[in-house]
Parts: sequence; structure tokens; C-alpha cells
Amino acid sequence: MKLPIIDFHCDVLSKMREDAGISFQNDRKLDVTYDRLIQGGVSMQCFAIYLSEKWGIPKYEYILDQIDAFKNRVMKTGGGVRWLRWKEDADELAQTIQHPAAAKGGQGPVPWGLLSVEGADGFEGSLFYVRMCYEMGVRFLGITWNYANWAADGVLEERNGGFTEKGRKLIDLSNEIGLLLDVSHLSQAGFWELTERTNRPFIASHSNAKGVCPHPRNLTDEQVRAIVAMDGRIGMTFVPWFVRSGGEGPVRPQELLPHIEHFCELGAEKHLMVGSDFDGIDSWIEGLEHPGQYPAFAELLCKHYSEDLVRNWLSGNALSYLGTHLPSKGTGAAH
Repeated sequence: MKLPIIDFHCDVLSKMREDAGISFQNDRKLDVTYDRLIQGGVSMQCFAIYLSEKWGIPKYEYILDQIDAFKNRVMKTGGGVRWLRWKEDADELAQTIQHPAAAKGGQGPVPWGLLSVEGADGFEGSLFYVRMCYEMGVRFLGITWNYANWAADGVLEERNGGFTEKGRKLIDLSNEIGLLLDVSHLSQAGFWELTERTNRPFIASHSNAKGVCPHPRNLTDEQVRAIVAMDGRIGMTFVPWFVRSGGEGPVRPQELLPHIEHFCELGAEKHLMVGSDFDGIDSWIEGLEHPGQYPAFAELLCKHYSEDLVRNWLSGNALSYLGTHLPSKGTGAAH
């Protein structure tokens, strides 16, 4: 069953930065490729800009390298990938999903790409760099990766600190310019401080339910309720060790169902979306190793839930968030 997919997290760009020879078309070194986006019916893929610890001291140029890879190696592949930056783009995507036969050129829907930065480390503490990145088309910022940076503590930082003074200015700037925030790697203390300081609902782009699998990167019931209360979004993720802790044998797609049930019990039925973390993992859910397998996953979900619910989880909830919270053209950022 091929339903429209919006996936809020993959790590293709950091792999492409490390290997200039990788082709986005169908390279076996990638989980997410152009061919697999088409095969799986992916309408929009969020491409995270991640700075690997093995690259040494984080630098702004590493962010720019990955924006360049997106513009010149991803967008120009196959029939093209369109850059989603504005509310108007999200509205057009919604129309395409609802009326695929009327897609541009009559050749079927063209996938869209959205840019996020995973961890503020590469901004080198400069709010000017943050503003520049927004003007270049980045629309989401995951404030930390797992550890501390100049803005806040990550979820694996033992001291569990919140935001620094400069990190609080980062929140204010993000609210001012319309850069949307992502808490998937943020410390507990940082999460709760952000709920108090932000005036825009945030997302957890790739996290599951801690009530089902007690991994530190998963969300507590209280966090889920807080995201629901602000009308944010939660991207269920396909990282096997975020799905099941311990146990023998491979993790299977049906093991995501208890997470979905738990989120819905907490009121997140209209807030759930997908954040696969493809290309950020080196082991996979069996049968969910790449985007080409989304149709089988949709079919599994439709055996347990109505098609309307499944459509919303796979694209509708993400799309309504984008259509509400992305900036409109002409709001001050570069076109």
C-alpha cells in the first residue's frame, strides 16, 4: 500500500560530505536514495546536517559543505528534489499529495527536501551564523546532539544542565526569525526550560516512547504530554535500540505498534509523525532498512488502524505542522 510519506530525519548529507563519490541516485552506501524515495512514495524527506565527532572541532564550514551537497548533489538527482522552505511550499506539497495526477509536468510527484541542523555545535557560538543559515534555507534546529555544546546540554550529559545564557539568546533568535526547534537530543532540564521560553511549538524529530523502551533518547510520558499541549510533533523512529531494549533476534516493524499505542494513550494521535534516522544507524529494523519499504509498513499499520489515522501519521500530521509554522515568503529571509 503506497501512502504519502513525510520523513523528518535522515543523515545522508554527513555521509556525502565524507565521500565525494557518493551518488544520491542509487548508491549502496546510502539508506535513503532518490530511487528509494520514489519507490517508497516519500513526498518529503528532511535532511539533517550532522557534524560527526570524528571530524574534530565543529566548524561552520562543515554545515556549509552539507548545504552545498544538498543543493548540488541531492536536488539535481533524477527528476529533481524540490527545496521546501516556505509555508507556500508546504501548501503546494499538500495539494500534490491530495491530487497526485496534477503534479508538476504530469510525470508524478517530485519529492521535496527540507533542511535541518542536528546540534548547534557547528555555529561556533555565533548567532549571526544561525541567522545566515536560516536565510540560506535551513528551517529546523536540533539544539544539541547527545552531549553539551555552547547552547545547552544533550540528553547523555550526566549533569543534566539546561541552556547557557547564549543558548537562551538562541531560543529568542529562533522565535524571532521562525527557525523551528527540535528537542530529540536535548537534556531533560533543557526540554523543560525550552517549554517555558519558546513561543513556537517544537518537535522531537526522531524519538520513541520511554514508557515502552527506556532508552535515554526516548520521551517520557510527561514530555509527550507537554508536546501535545503545545501542538508540537513527535517523529517515531526506526532505531532498533529505541524500539526494544534487550531481547533476542532482530527488531521487526510490528514492534513499533506498542509505541504508537502508548503515544495515542497520551493524547498524541494528531501529533505523531515519522523520523526514520536512516543513514544515522548501522543496524536496522528487519523490513524497514530503507524508504523503499514504506509501502509494506503502511500496509502493516492499516491492518491495525484506519487508513485516515495511518495517513496522518505518515504525512498528514507533519504537513499540518509545516503549513502552520513555516514562514511565508517575503517575511525577511532570502528567497
